[in-house]
Amino acid sequence: MGLFSTLKKLVSDDNDPLDGVKIYAPITGEIVDIEEVPDVVFAEKIVGDGVAVKPTGSKLVAPCDGVIGKIFETNHAFSIESPEGIELFVHFGIDTVELKGEGFRRVAEEGQQVKCGDPVIELDLPFLEEKAKSTLTPVVISNVDEVKQLAKHSGKVTQAEDVIITVIK
Repeated sequence: MGLFSTLKKLVSDDNDPLDGVKIYAPITGEIVDIEEVPDVVFAEKIVGDGVAVKPTGSKLVAPCDGVIGKIFETNHAFSIESPEGIELFVHFGIDTVELKGEGFRRVAEEGQQVKCGDPVIELDLPFLEEKAKSTLTPVVISNVDEVKQLAKHSGKVTQAEDVIITVIK
């Protein structure tokens, strides 16, 4: 790439300043700082770093292309690995495991190859808002030690349309 092409790319408004792996919203809602999640495991980044989404949607979708790793037996959380080796953990709500799967319906299967936006878990949001300690949905990079930089986005997001995290590996 020539000097002018490089300069044009640097000053162009349509380029994200961080050219990395884009992680999209797994559910429609509003981004919340991970530190605000009312669970020490997430707030103190014990399982990884990322953001949470205060949901208004009724399904969790794949936040990137990849392979579904684990889907918890109670269908409240899943892991996915991107082709670039980013390991993500999506966990709907806090203490939702105690609902023993009530309010959740699995759509995808473990080991399934998915595209960003493919449905993974459907949920009954009104039921979960009533029964769960919190519906904040952490989306964390679990292999954050292999990542150079995370750019966390903010604001209202639409599932599979808006970037919530840009990862530089």
